[in-house]
Amino acid sequence: MAFRKAERKQAKLRLTLCGPSGSGKTYSALLIAKGLASGGKIALIDTERGSGELYSELVDYDVSSLSPPFTPERYIALVREAEQIGYKVLIIDSLSHAWIGQGGILDMHDKVTAASRTGNRFTSWREVTPQHNTLVDTILGANLHIITTMRVKTAYDLVDDGNGKKRPIKLGLSPVQREGMEYEFTVVFDLSVDGHIATASKDRTHLFDGKHWVPTIETGEVLKEWLESGKDPQEASQELLEGLKASVDEIDDVQQLNEWWRTHGDEIALLIPDDNALLTSHCAARKGAILKASSGKYANSKVNGVEAV
Repeated sequence: MAFRKAERKQAKLRLTLCGPSGSGKTYSALLIAKGLASGGKIALIDTERGSGELYSELVDYDVSSLSPPFTPERYIALVREAEQIGYKVLIIDSLSHAWIGQGGILDMHDKVTAASRTGNRFTSWREVTPQHNTLVDTILGANLHIITTMRVKTAYDLVDDGNGKKRPIKLGLSPVQREGMEYEFTVVFDLSVDGHIATASKDRTHLFDGKHWVPTIETGEVLKEWLESGKDPQEASQELLEGLKASVDEIDDVQQLNEWWRTHGDEIALLIPDDNALLTSHCAARKGAILKASSGKYANSKVNGVEAV
């Protein structure tokens, strides 16, 4: 079937904190991480020249200082290392450097353009965009909670205050990253300089809709509870595996089995690695049984160049 019943599963948090300098991005990220980790280990990637260690009294955490060049590959290596070590929460402070910093995507794009014969800035994106996409995929796919910070560009305009004078109003906040990057995250908090007030500009959890608050440890605890309230992914994978295996057992033709594997690719991708391996073995065994049944007395001989098992 092309469709299945939708179920929210337990997940790892993807949160980004956006705000200008002085809005409390690092401080808020650490408080949220403390509530989210619930005693687990926290790591922080610091691109801000050591400022990531100014809050060591808040919570125990490990830090890795990332100096230029801020290439996607260096971010990716640190994310994978944090995942391998077993940190529960990783803070990337900040992700903006991967875009606008020395050696970041924009810097790479300029160098590719300068090195090209045509100097065509548009076609240069073909070379650097895949590297940006790999960084995004690594962040989204990592098996730990990730909190990132991003600087913002603030736009203002002057409007009439009703008394014949002009007053500035903020038109909006634009994260210093590739356009639309914030949409990759589960939750996006915008932080203000005055009072470090948070507002959720995107919230798939619906926990913070319409609220304005100062992030605390409790913010992380609330997020943790929501993330763990979904269905256990291992149980969901096991149920899906049993259904797929039952479907395979009804197939009695090798060509149909191969076609089944192709058409069920989206469902197979939802299996955890161990269950994916079990399904692969089950399909191989089913293929062997089909070949054996079709070969009759020649069950142990090669059938169409494939050794029957």
